[in-house]
Amino acid sequence: MTGDGNLLPLLLLFALVLILAIALAGQMRQRNALRDWLAAPELHAIPDGSGAWREIFSRLQALRKKERKQHLELGNALERFRLAAEALPDGVILLDGHMHIEWLNAAACRHFAFDPARDIGTLAGQLIRQSEFQNLMSAYRAAPVQRSTLLRVGANGSERALSVMLLPFADTGTLLVSTDVTERVRTEVIHRDFIANVSHELRTPLTVMTGFLEQFTAPEPPQGEAARSFHRLMAEQAERMNRLVADLLTLSRLENSDQPPRDETVDIPALLEGLRTEALALSGGKHTIEIAAAAAGKLRGSADELRSAFGNLVFNAVRYTPPGGTISLAWRRVDGAPVFSVTDTGIGIPTEHIPRLTERFYRIDKGRSTASGGTGLGLAIVKHVLARHGGLLKIESVPGKGSTFSARFPADRQL
Repeated sequence: MTGDGNLLPLLLLFALVLILAIALAGQMRQRNALRDWLAAPELHAIPDGSGAWREIFSRLQALRKKERKQHLELGNALERFRLAAEALPDGVILLDGHMHIEWLNAAACRHFAFDPARDIGTLAGQLIRQSEFQNLMSAYRAAPVQRSTLLRVGANGSERALSVMLLPFADTGTLLVSTDVTERVRTEVIHRDFIANVSHELRTPLTVMTGFLEQFTAPEPPQGEAARSFHRLMAEQAERMNRLVADLLTLSRLENSDQPPRDETVDIPALLEGLRTEALALSGGKHTIEIAAAAAGKLRGSADELRSAFGNLVFNAVRYTPPGGTISLAWRRVDGAPVFSVTDTGIGIPTEHIPRLTERFYRIDKGRSTASGGTGLGLAIVKHVLARHGGLLKIESVPGKGSTFSARFPADRQL
């Protein structure tokens, strides 16, 4: 009994040690699993655990899940910002504290012909060599506040105007923002030229009329035939100004109208007969003016606008065809589309001038144009009328032999 009594405590002690060893081994496994996960969470899953470890691991699972969700949301937000920056029409370039390119969007690549694979990490000043940009960079380094300049980029024929701005970003960074202002600059030039041309066109007849009027206020004003001649010349200059103002008002109305042309039925053969009669009066019998073809048909559109456009083409032919020449008016269907054309045997147009003929006040020979009585706005009016009717103007010419101006309309406009 005594021997058995002494053995029992030993057995109990052994069992207790064994239980503790097993528990310790379990704790070590849990600890090692946690250590492995902490060391490489992308390679190991969070263990399930047991006992107190289960609650710890459960909370870690919840935190990990929350972290992944936040990471995904952040990634999605960053991707949305990236896509938004890529979609911007303005160029955006992120520069570091030393003006190296860190990132740029597609518009910036287009504006400056940059290649992200090649140019990221390069100094911006090494890639944009224009002196205006170098001066902008120097001023910005001296005082890093928002600054801008205008650059011309690209070769002749494809030159673009860019408004380039530097502004501080994120402590030491800089944003370079480029905006394509080519059309705005071109419009400003056109407006300046337009004002200068109108001023010039009005100044000449006003100068003539003022000179004649001064003659009438002189101590011995002109009498008889001289007075009648002065009156006739003043009337001509007044009529010239009247035509110019009328064309300016017509062009302004066409350019600023946001309404489609009136949907009227225009009898084109009858319109051609009327234009021929007026052209004969303008010619004074010096030209042969004929209707070469006038197929039956009517056109849907604004009668006033179409008459103005066709009239400008016919009267220009009269003005620029020497006496004895022939002017032919035609109304045909060409490849299923209605086409009005005016062909003359006039002086012709050099090829290099044809693309610019529809610009306001553009003239090949300013002296000849002024003498002919034109305002320099006729073809601009034609272009706008045709555009409002979905039509196009085609010009064919051989210097010294004559020209053909053709107004082509969509097939569905003919009735």
